[in-house]
Amino acid sequence: MNLFFRLMFISLFARFRSKTDLLGECATPFRVWPTDLDVLRHMNKGVYLSLQDLARVDYMIRAGAAEKIAIEGWYPVVASETIRFRRSLQAFQKFELRTKILAWDDKYIYLEHRFTSKNEVIAIGMIKARFLKRTGGSVSSQELLSVLGLSLDTPVMADYLRAWIEADLGQSKSAGL
Repeated sequence: MNLFFRLMFISLFARFRSKTDLLGECATPFRVWPTDLDVLRHMNKGVYLSLQDLARVDYMIRAGAAEKIAIEGWYPVVASETIRFRRSLQAFQKFELRTKILAWDDKYIYLEHRFTSKNEVIAIGMIKARFLKRTGGSVSSQELLSVLGLSLDTPVMADYLRAWIEADLGQSKSAGL
């Protein structure tokens, strides 16, 4: 229920916050609530992943992409994700979740989420996502860019991103996925 109220808040108020460029960074403010805590009284690791979902909603609305994507009957899905923790977030602590696109290929879009508090990086998550059609099938990155009115080449992939993609692919192959 906690995430439902956050989703409603983001959906309602993202339209009134500053716009963001699709290839820019989108900062979404949050606060750690008692319902986010685990038995050690810091934010539960699963909450980080759920908040990344909400930050992507904020990002798509503020970048002007959410409505265009919905009109097409498309929706995003996470294919893979990873997160690296550096520090803990405590009850009532304010933090920002900074979302940006790193790169894309024919099928996937790669995003980074940085959890920051007082300009300190708390955790970093990476997402491999794609879009599906409600009528069936997937949306290529070029189709997505076209609907968004963009004609861009993917940014150069950083070595760490390329290594993660290769490791993810290797794990998928070894698991028969």
